[in-house]
Parts: sequence; structure tokens; C-alpha cells
Amino acid sequence: MTLKRILLCAGIVLCLVFSAAAMLRPGPVPGGYILERDSEVQSPEAGPHSGGGKTTAYSFFKRAPGLTLVFRKRALTPGSGIGYHLQTEDEIYYVLSGRGAMTIDGKTFDVGPGDAILTRPGSSHGLKQVGSEDLVILINYEQAPQK
Repeated sequence: MTLKRILLCAGIVLCLVFSAAAMLRPGPVPGGYILERDSEVQSPEAGPHSGGGKTTAYSFFKRAPGLTLVFRKRALTPGSGIGYHLQTEDEIYYVLSGRGAMTIDGKTFDVGPGDAILTRPGSSHGLKQVGSEDLVILINYEQAPQK
């Protein structure tokens, strides 16, 4: 047998071995899903971080084991807010409806429907509802897995 045929046979054998090992390895296990509705998770709360006023918080999937993504909705009533605070992880705010005044690192700007704001670790920020309509936002960030 020539060296070329020996290498070809060895390659075929290795492919078969790795294919067999892959077939023996358990595949992904379907994980199912969790459905939660606003009415099931809503909770009246004061504006977080001493923001004042009345808000409605919707903390989705907070009981899902091992989930590191925080997914929240918050409705801020007229005059309420999220107090100015130091950010320790990347956090995304997305405005669904209403108007707000967001302050990041001392700079204030208007936010409204369709605006997405990424706050980075080490920055400070706060958000105030402005106008007559509730300010409704989504908030997402990573956290340590829940046990």
C-alpha cells in the first residue's frame, strides 16, 4: 500500500470515529418555553432608585432558573421617574410610548417611542416621565443566574 492510500484510509477511519462519537453524544434537549402576561407579573412600585412617583413594574421571567437576562417593562405615571444612579452593567432602555427626559453623565435629552438607549458600566443615569401620558419602557440587562 502506498503512503497516499494509507493516509487516505487513516483519514476515513478518523472521520468515522468522530462521526460515531458525535452520534453517541446526547443532542440538545428541548427546553420548552415560559409564557407570562402583563396581568400576571404587574406590580405597583415607587420609582426605582428613589425616582419618586408611582410606576407599574412588569418583571418577566424572574423565577426562571438559570436565566441571566433581565427583561422588564415599566410604566411611569406623570411625575414619576427612575432616580439617577451608577450603572454596573450594560443596560438597554427601549421606549414603547410616552415621553421622557433622560440624564446620562450629567447630560439631559428627550426620549420617545422607538428610542433605544444603551447605558454602559461606570456611567450614571436617571429617567423622568414628562407630559400627560405614561412613559412605558422596556429594560434589559444581564445578571448573575438565579438559583
